[in-house]
Amino acid sequence: MSINVIIVDDEPLARDGVALRLQQEKDINIVAECENGSEAIRTILSLKPDLVFLDIKMPKVNGFDVVNAVGSEHMPPVIFLTAYDEYAIEAFNTHAIDYLLKPIDNERFNECLNHAREHILKNKISQRSEQLTQLLSQTKGLTNTPSTTHIASANVSNERLVIRSNGHVYLLKSEDIYWVEAEGDYVSVHTPQKSHLVRETMKNMELRLNEQGFQRVHRSSIVNLHYVSELISLDSGDYQIILSDNTKVKLSRNYRDILYQRLNAVP
Repeated sequence: MSINVIIVDDEPLARDGVALRLQQEKDINIVAECENGSEAIRTILSLKPDLVFLDIKMPKVNGFDVVNAVGSEHMPPVIFLTAYDEYAIEAFNTHAIDYLLKPIDNERFNECLNHAREHILKNKISQRSEQLTQLLSQTKGLTNTPSTTHIASANVSNERLVIRSNGHVYLLKSEDIYWVEAEGDYVSVHTPQKSHLVRETMKNMELRLNEQGFQRVHRSSIVNLHYVSELISLDSGDYQIILSDNTKVKLSRNYRDILYQRLNAVP
């Protein structure tokens, strides 16, 4: 069994250290090395490796952000790399099957790799069993009355925004969301309880939310029109939107007229 591996670390020497150890293993195939979290997300989703060595503490997008952005259904097994032992507990609340402290000990490295081999083998056996079960179910379904499950699921997904975070799937209604903010390669979906970091573009979020009472008000902001309570004119000619929870969101002049139209207001 060949295991495809991606190494993610913002430190070149750290990546080299892991790569040199893996190159001695006949069943390991290093398919990519990434120097930051954003690159890691794209590469993991594209190459679909069997295992990821993932540094936790990286600038802007850290290791936990990578796991959250890729999502539980797409994230392969992870061995976290960290110089800080306190991250270990949090690591095991994600998809980590093990973790390595820097500087890496050779014996501990081999122990982690063997643990990963066992985990991946069990997963592949389980997947084959699942595929066979699905195949039998689909074959049986050909002779039965068509199910309406897929239609019902589609209706639910059209009404709610699905957010995947830390192994949880949140189904958010439009009234649960106050506003959406651009965060580099991600967006933050702000609710009264918490903010969810999602790997999505503002353009796609705008298309998904526009018909549910949301409006783009800035290149980096989308607001729920239901929660707009006040507009304040700024000296620059722009406006500031005050939401009902007192959050302040910038309104650019390019979006001012369409916002007034959507609010049925006269400027």
